[in-house]
Amino acid sequence: MAKKKLKPKTSARNKSKGTTALSGTVKKIATKTGLQHIPWHTIGLEDLNPLLQRQFVVGQEVMLARVLLKKGCIVPEHSHHNEQITYILEGALKFWIDGREILVHAGEVLTIPPNMPHKAEAVEDTVDLDIFNPPRADWINKTDQYLRKK
Repeated sequence: MAKKKLKPKTSARNKSKGTTALSGTVKKIATKTGLQHIPWHTIGLEDLNPLLQRQFVVGQEVMLARVLLKKGCIVPEHSHHNEQITYILEGALKFWIDGREILVHAGEVLTIPPNMPHKAEAVEDTVDLDIFNPPRADWINKTDQYLRKK
């Protein structure tokens, strides 16, 4: 009895070749991202304006950012197609989102759905971790001018 050869399973994701990423997304890398162990102190702090610094690590599907905001720092209203989870490690941020003011303190988490306009202000010196899916192409490409105003 002859064995039947099985065709490898394909998905809509890998059927199209040579396509470009949608605006604001990161082009998929053909090979998997390997295991990474990255201490924060090995990543340079990026100065965006006098009150705002950040560092980030990019995986295949997500981005983790460590954001340092001095008291009074304003993140202007913006939106993005990326889902965002914000976890405050130290300090507090006040968000204006969905018609509400939300104060997020150390140890608290805020989830922001894709395409939802939001603004934030550091009410004290703050360290927060932001998770984005997919990774923020505008941050990677340094085209995030709304954060770079002096």
